[in-house]
Amino acid sequence: MKFGVATFVTDEGIAPADLGRVLEERGFESLFVAEHTHIPVKVESQWPEGDELPRKYYRTLDPFVALTSAAEATERLLVGTGILLLVERDPIVTAKEIASLDRVSAGRVVVGVGAGWNREEMRDHGTDPRTRVELLRERILAMREIWTRDEAEFHGRFVNFDPIYCWPKPVQRPHPPILVGGSGPTTLDRVLEYGDGWMPTYGLGTDEITRRTAELERRATEVGRGHLPVSVYAVPADREVVARLAEAGVERVLFDLPTVPAEETRRVLDEFARVAGSFRD
Repeated sequence: MKFGVATFVTDEGIAPADLGRVLEERGFESLFVAEHTHIPVKVESQWPEGDELPRKYYRTLDPFVALTSAAEATERLLVGTGILLLVERDPIVTAKEIASLDRVSAGRVVVGVGAGWNREEMRDHGTDPRTRVELLRERILAMREIWTRDEAEFHGRFVNFDPIYCWPKPVQRPHPPILVGGSGPTTLDRVLEYGDGWMPTYGLGTDEITRRTAELERRATEVGRGHLPVSVYAVPADREVVARLAEAGVERVLFDLPTVPAEETRRVLDEFARVAGSFRD
């Protein structure tokens, strides 16, 4: 099993370069960072995890800036988005940002994507929440075209461009892995169509993650997709929880790292490393 962390990198917690270094020193495989471009003053959308939105949501660094900083400070650490709100981003610009990061990191990028929950936030970007899942699909498919073709074009309902040149191309071939986040009834359909893996949150519950991991394996075999790995986001540092996820066939655990100053971050990561180490011994 692979072990990484999922966190919100903000101006009030450990700096991303320092975080990357301490993760690599402790043997972690990956760093996944969340993003929000902004939080509207008036939010009516229900945050999936409770009533009061935590302070860290308001203060996230741009994910590609944070991940570039972490990548430059490390040699082996995978750097990923968890999740990238592609429904709020231009696909051509984002394809270039991801390919550029894959270049400067020597092929260490993982792209976690999702449709998002904050309807007010996405509306500020001109996105209709009712069609965000279809929009997400087209933007991912368009980015894949850009990454894999010298003359890329895409013609869809939401994304439409004639042939373009766009370099650099990613180091990883055919492109960095795309992990599809989500827990809705059609999430696995999206994983099978355009994903390279599934990234549910631990809040879905170990029983449901176990059931759906088995379903994904079965369906992927039936359609000839081969094995599609599962990475679980925001897992508590509990050995019994990790053991259950391992039994379910989960391949990557992303511990839920709080956004705190450097010294406290190191103490928390030491505890995470002890739990992870018990599965490596």
